[in-house]
Amino acid sequence: MRVGLLTAIAGASLVCGCTQARVENGPVGAAAVSSQPSEDAQIADLLARMSLERKVAQLIQPQINSFTTDDMERYRFGSYLNGGNGGPGGDEFAPAAQWLALADAMYLASSKPLPGGEPAIPTMWGTDAVHGHTNIVGATVFPHNIGLGATRDADLLRRIGAATAAEIAATGIDWNFSPTVAVARDDRWGRTYESYSEDPDIVAPLGAALVEGLQGTKDDPRRLHGARVIATAKHFFADGGTTQGVDQGDVNGDIEALKAIHARPYPAAIAAGVESIMASFNSINGVKMHGNRDLLTGVLRGEMGFTGLVVGDWNAHGQIDGCTVDDCPQALLAGLDIYMVPDDWKALHANLVRQVQDGSIPMARLDEAVGRVLRVKLRAGIIGPDSRKPSARAVGGKFAPLGSPEHRAIAREAVAKSQVLLKNDGVLPLAKSAKVLVAGSAADSVAQAAGGWTLTWQGGLELDNATYFPGATSIRAGIEAAAREAGGSAIYSADGSYTARPDVAIVVFGEKPYAEFEGDRKTLVFSDEEGLKLLRKFDAAGIPTVAVFLSGRPMWMNREINAADAFVAAWLPGSEGAGVADVLYGKRPATGKLGFSWPAQCDGKPVNGPEGALYPVGYGLSLDAKATAGKLDEKCGYLVAGPSSDWFAGGKVASDVSVTGGGQPLPSFRGSAGGVAVRGIDYKRQEDAREIVFGPGATLSFSQSEKGTGAYRILYQLPAQPAGKVTLTVGGNTVDITRQLALSAGKGWREMIVTEACAPGLGKGIAITSAAPMTMQIASVARAVMPAGADCSF
Repeated sequence: MRVGLLTAIAGASLVCGCTQARVENGPVGAAAVSSQPSEDAQIADLLARMSLERKVAQLIQPQINSFTTDDMERYRFGSYLNGGNGGPGGDEFAPAAQWLALADAMYLASSKPLPGGEPAIPTMWGTDAVHGHTNIVGATVFPHNIGLGATRDADLLRRIGAATAAEIAATGIDWNFSPTVAVARDDRWGRTYESYSEDPDIVAPLGAALVEGLQGTKDDPRRLHGARVIATAKHFFADGGTTQGVDQGDVNGDIEALKAIHARPYPAAIAAGVESIMASFNSINGVKMHGNRDLLTGVLRGEMGFTGLVVGDWNAHGQIDGCTVDDCPQALLAGLDIYMVPDDWKALHANLVRQVQDGSIPMARLDEAVGRVLRVKLRAGIIGPDSRKPSARAVGGKFAPLGSPEHRAIAREAVAKSQVLLKNDGVLPLAKSAKVLVAGSAADSVAQAAGGWTLTWQGGLELDNATYFPGATSIRAGIEAAAREAGGSAIYSADGSYTARPDVAIVVFGEKPYAEFEGDRKTLVFSDEEGLKLLRKFDAAGIPTVAVFLSGRPMWMNREINAADAFVAAWLPGSEGAGVADVLYGKRPATGKLGFSWPAQCDGKPVNGPEGALYPVGYGLSLDAKATAGKLDEKCGYLVAGPSSDWFAGGKVASDVSVTGGGQPLPSFRGSAGGVAVRGIDYKRQEDAREIVFGPGATLSFSQSEKGTGAYRILYQLPAQPAGKVTLTVGGNTVDITRQLALSAGKGWREMIVTEACAPGLGKGIAITSAAPMTMQIASVARAVMPAGADCSF
């Protein structure tokens, strides 16, 4: 993608004793050189000639829809990114040529000559291509990491990395925010599918292999050039270890014990030559990682010897105590090198300049961070004698790799190797002559098979196959083709209806697409019954069934496993559904092994280990192994509606429930009282919810005339983080929920469940008190019986 090392540099002969050509005031990398100084010498020379404003700009990473090429020319940002829903001109579905055109425009704006001999340093573009270059319509969509972890195939991961890099480089993008090397330890976490395994010894070699595929191996002379891109190991560290699997949440425990699990993949990625590492959103023992010098500098650099750059995550520095997204010197001082500041880049730039000028940030620390950015650019050829705009690079604009047959073949292989067969009474492999009925809406949805981080941030069932996934093969289409090839037949009926009785039914069902916090779950219970009803329907008719379950995590599936004759954990396979058919028909062997323990009990708890697992890590049947699980327990308290009562629902307050503000009545849950102001807002229909504005120290209370039973369940939304302490008073217990609300802020509607676990003796009412002004929206308040031992969650 990029070749060469550095431009002619003014005064370089004084630094390295060599002679070279010079281009006055031109972009770094515009002229050929007769010999090259060392990286250190080149970096020192550039730093010596850069203005303070340009240095700071190297540490600012805005997103493409919040700045223009004029802004790039003015500020000279060191890098930029596209957000999960961002695209050229605001079009997240823009064709590849428009992505390349934007890359060209930003390169040219960043490399325009500067006055006074200051070097013009080209920018670099970073993207989240976490399972293929899935920002681009028509690109190859590989299985998500949870599926790749089931393959245990490092060579396959290298080939996937190389294919992904080639598709990225063709569109002019320099840098991939991948691989995720999280060790997910609570499968309720919405990013579990981005983890290869709950076992760090499985994660480490696979993450390192993907790094080598993206960047090239350390001994490859074309490393980081041509059809290669910069890789990022993320998120350092313990993103997969948060309490209750809450995204961006807290991780608690002995630091050495935490490192032994969650930091273990990083030395392998560093040994593979990863050039960047992304800091995590989570906190460890109460300290946000973006502000944790002991870990970002002491452990990552001191103990692990990482010398590359540390990039932040989306506004995550703003979560550090005492910081805002536009004012946070603490992050740089802790060891962050690049602020990912999507929208508030201008104010952050001004504040960082001021903080260097007043000594709050030492110039030495600024130069260290900028030097790390420059070093990566040197190695990747973004600055160098042959530096050029993306479309003029060796592979720029050569779009043939996007969704190429060769890349789709790798993806199909990966899909087949990722399938984990959990149960088989002999129905698999399918008989060649079988008349097959394919059922379930997911069977014909590439979007559902692809999951989140696919064209849009959260993914979405609205993304139809023909428009958004040209060249892809749905699971339905893959089975139909395999049936024809084998000499049998397959028909598709989403609702499972048929006229001619089939020999076997394949039911494809699973989780709807999600990403990050939207995917956080309270339990591991799969409550969608579309697949279950189909399986039971065919079972009652005596038709053998194969369940193909699409998911981003193991889930409690006892009912579905009981109803199926064969059960396949297909994970999120992506665009090449034929890989599923390859295993079902025995064209490829079933070799996938679980990277995560499969839960046996419906108790809302994660498994993460052999104790209590229905299927442990490493489990997976071959096609010639006949195995059933016996009759599994189908009782589940989370699926049985226990005694419950709505206190506030549909915009109405129950007759035996009172609502007060500061102890003063709020009739119909409206009006103002005791420092609390309430107005009606729309949730699903007109004014069926309430917006509550708390004054300083104000309390909102709900109580029932008679003592009710069960946990409190509150559907709420918090537009912004609390500015002060927030407490919950229940049954004589007062619980500080400030941290939990801070994590839920800005993430849409969420459910607060308050059980005996955090508030023994639930009493007759619940109260929320905010020490500072706060706005909260509430759509419902209820009490409901929960299974014994159910956690409190927010």
